[in-house]
Amino acid sequence: MMEPMATDDHPTPLVGRDDELDQLAALLGVPETPGGSGFVLLGGDAGVGKTRLLHDLRERAYRSGRWDVVGHCVDFGDSALPYLPFTEIVGRLLAESPALVGPLVAESPALDRLLPRQRVRGAGAGATLTSAARDRESGDRAAEARSSRADIFEGLHRLLERLSRTTPLLVVVEDAHWADRSTRELLTFLFVRGFEGPVSLVVSYRSDDVHRRHPLRTALAEWSRIPTVHRLQLAPLPDHDVRALVRVLHPDPLQEKDIQTILTRAEGNAFFAEELLGATQLPGRSLPADLADLLLVRLDRLDETTRSVVRAAAVAGRRVPHRLLAQVVEHGSADLDHAVRQAVDSHVLVPGRDDTYAFRHALLAEAVYDDLLPGERVRLHAAYVAALQEGEVPGTAAELARHARAAHDTGTAVRASIEAGDEAMRVGAPQEAARHYEVALELLGAEGAGGSEGSEGSDDVELVLRASDALLAAGHPHRAVKLLCARLGRLPGGAQDEARASLLVGLASASFLVDTGIDPLEATGEAMRLVPEGPATPLRAQVLNAHAKATAYRLGGEEAMRFATAALDAARCLGLPRVAAEAAMTLAKIDDLTGDRTAARARLERVVEQARVEGDIDAELRGLHQLGGIWWGTGEFGAAREAYLLADRRARDSGRPWAPYGLDGRALGALAAYVMGDWDEAVRLVDVSRQSPSPSAEALLAAVELYVAAGRGSDAGLRLVAATRPWWSRDGMTGLLSAGAAIDLYGDRHDVDAAVAAHDEVVGALERLWPGTTAWVQVRLSALVLGQLAGQASRTARSSLDGLGRRGERFVVAASRLWEQWSTAGPTRVEARAWRARVDAEHLRLRWLTGVDAPGEDALVASWRACVRAFEELGHEFEVARSRARLATVLRATGAGEESRRVADLARATATRLGAEPLLTELRTLGGSGRHDEAARPRGAPLTAREDEVLALVAQGLSNAQIGRQLFISAKTVSVHVSNILAKLGASGRTEAVALARRSGILTE
Repeated sequence: MMEPMATDDHPTPLVGRDDELDQLAALLGVPETPGGSGFVLLGGDAGVGKTRLLHDLRERAYRSGRWDVVGHCVDFGDSALPYLPFTEIVGRLLAESPALVGPLVAESPALDRLLPRQRVRGAGAGATLTSAARDRESGDRAAEARSSRADIFEGLHRLLERLSRTTPLLVVVEDAHWADRSTRELLTFLFVRGFEGPVSLVVSYRSDDVHRRHPLRTALAEWSRIPTVHRLQLAPLPDHDVRALVRVLHPDPLQEKDIQTILTRAEGNAFFAEELLGATQLPGRSLPADLADLLLVRLDRLDETTRSVVRAAAVAGRRVPHRLLAQVVEHGSADLDHAVRQAVDSHVLVPGRDDTYAFRHALLAEAVYDDLLPGERVRLHAAYVAALQEGEVPGTAAELARHARAAHDTGTAVRASIEAGDEAMRVGAPQEAARHYEVALELLGAEGAGGSEGSEGSDDVELVLRASDALLAAGHPHRAVKLLCARLGRLPGGAQDEARASLLVGLASASFLVDTGIDPLEATGEAMRLVPEGPATPLRAQVLNAHAKATAYRLGGEEAMRFATAALDAARCLGLPRVAAEAAMTLAKIDDLTGDRTAARARLERVVEQARVEGDIDAELRGLHQLGGIWWGTGEFGAAREAYLLADRRARDSGRPWAPYGLDGRALGALAAYVMGDWDEAVRLVDVSRQSPSPSAEALLAAVELYVAAGRGSDAGLRLVAATRPWWSRDGMTGLLSAGAAIDLYGDRHDVDAAVAAHDEVVGALERLWPGTTAWVQVRLSALVLGQLAGQASRTARSSLDGLGRRGERFVVAASRLWEQWSTAGPTRVEARAWRARVDAEHLRLRWLTGVDAPGEDALVASWRACVRAFEELGHEFEVARSRARLATVLRATGAGEESRRVADLARATATRLGAEPLLTELRTLGGSGRHDEAARPRGAPLTAREDEVLALVAQGLSNAQIGRQLFISAKTVSVHVSNILAKLGASGRTEAVALARRSGILTE
């Protein structure tokens, strides 16, 4: 019996081809058991995954007991070696099983000529012949060729047939697009003749290489008409499979925009995706050299005229109209038609219905363009500029700008870039607009040292402001701030006050939306001095408005109201609806800060309605965002969620999904869903798959997802921590959200040091980013750390308990100090009060468990009852459940067993619905309803689960009272458990019981 041949290892797992693999195996008769046969022609573009699919097919054949063997066709140009894949096949069969295959080959002497040793140069060479001898030899060779050809066909067929009687065979011929004529004819013979035994044959080829005049094209048509031959075409992978492949090849976090770039450029081609993934660190859109070489090979078979037309088309991009191409190339219409026909037949270009031509693959256009010489590029781009400016062929400002820039026509490029930016903003494409404006600024030299004429004055200030607005709308506030600061820094001393004031107002507005070291109030204060009081002007109204907003956020009070009212009056007088809306929202903010939330909501609702009528999307988004914040502050999360998600929808509808207030609406709407217990919806809302967020936007949304991952104890949590951590020091909201989740994530994994480090890292960043405004969020973080310290008590040795208790004191002190400093009038927000109650309750729990100034039982129970009530008032489902779980443990410790079970069961129901595994674990280990999972214990275990817990604490040297505090049971109950342990182990005392338990393996170190 011949042993099946093991296939070669393949480093990349098969992704997204399960259906095709099943179909291919079924057509070839390759089930999990031996038997069956079939013929398949497997086509697909280069790199689409044919070889990888065949690798797994061969693995499946090997597992089912088949002998799989592969032969490759090789591109030798005009010097192809006849029957090359079958030389490889016969040679490999003989090498693998010489005892079996050798006699069969000997029975067919013609097969000996296929063996590799006979095909080496010089093998069998004879002496030089005379002319007459050569003539006779030539005739003999012709007859011999006809005979040997038939003998080879019959011999190979006989060999495969005979071998299949011993072991079923799978024969694979790869890359048939390079097959020589003899190989194609031999395949035809095998397909037509067929086999009586279990012989399966699969032939792969690159369908994109089989152009209209390719010799394989006719063979494929003939083979397809044979009833036993099936044709299978591998289509490009869908995006979700390419995404899965990227994740497999790159397990570390990868930004969604990089994944999207790979998906867009690879177009479902697995090899292209793998190469592009490896080139993610290359500058710009550079193609890996190996990939470029592969793509350019197909151009080699084109004539020079066709290659020149293809190069000109590549300069246009992925798609080019016929009329535009005709104006650019230097060929007559007949030559152009011939060249295009050849490019289409060779699968380089694809004609469209609208008289355009597109490259069959976008990466092919990139490769051709990258292969151009610098002079060729400039000349062709200049030709496109001339053609577009003539106006005979419609073209966009963006196209003209790109060609002019590449043609070094700076004046045309600047004008066209600005026009393209304006057009992009009109159609709701701020990302593209920002890119066009930045290109124009770069060409003007506004960002370079020295610059060009105009960059020393204020001529380009309006362009800088347009660019910053576009960057903000596109979700790049950091870049907007950087741009404005750079332009302010280059303003000469004699620059007009209006120019500087305009930039300062823009800088202040951007600074409200991003955490930087810039003080908006300082910027607006300078602007107020530059634009003094006088007749109302649009700039004065803008300055007043910005200064009012900065004053409200920093100082609040009557002064801010005075500036906002003045801005509102000026805006109404001058007919500036956007400024009026901004001023009204600042007044609403002041109402909120002073506690008049009813007036604030009414004012904001009017602003949102009016903004929607006037099409002012910026005012509408900010108004909705502020409304959501007011609802959130009063604990009305349903209304907050509705307002936030409406802002998100409106931002998306307007083409600016990453604009600050729209993005924040999406994140906070998801956070509201989390608070309300709709965790699956929260994850769905922050999913950025198939989108292209900015890195900061992706980090913010990942921080919300991290909440759910931590609550569920998901392994994805650590990946999300790594993805968000670089932003903790740059974006306060991302840091705040991430830190709370990270504290729980690390603490639930018993790494309290990492939890404390996460707290300290983010608090330090928040104190720098949000000076004077971080009180209540630090109270929340302190509460979470105290909870994790308390949870660590049961795993801490007796000698270290005192240190653990003292460790928590700094968080209590910090929370108390911040609480006192937050508001002289006293905190009123429901959320803040709930977390303050949690700090008090966790502090008492920590003291109880460590024995450090342990509180009385009544105080402990009362603190947790107050905590549960506070979170019930807030409506935070998970925190209500977590508070109930801890209330249940202290109730049980004080003997209120029945109430403890009721409370624990409520917490367990919520935790089960949410999938909050760490909380379920806490309910089990801390007692919950008092039931332990005895079914999961080994059969015959001498001690119960509770007795194991008690024994472990006895081994630490804890007294009955201390054990009771750790397990939230009475000292009397502990005494009963200890007595049972001594009896079961046959020990006379606690020390002997520990020793016996260790020797028997019941207790480990």
